[in-house]
Amino acid sequence: MIQSKLSVLMGERRMKVIDVARELGIKRNAIDLLYKDESKRVDIELLDQLCNLFDCTPNDILHYERNHTK
Repeated sequence: MIQSKLSVLMGERRMKVIDVARELGIKRNAIDLLYKDESKRVDIELLDQLCNLFDCTPNDILHYERNHTK
């Protein structure tokens, strides 16, 4: 399972969804879905913009945890 950690990054910097959307010049909905960890897919360009904004790597934004199924 892949989970978004965007809310943590934004919280550490006291940024709101609208702040990030304005900074990147994109629609609020794209950020809102990642913030709420409800996104079904992530655009690589958006991920690149977020990495630049937060000076981080994709690993800081997305977390992978293996599903343990039997």
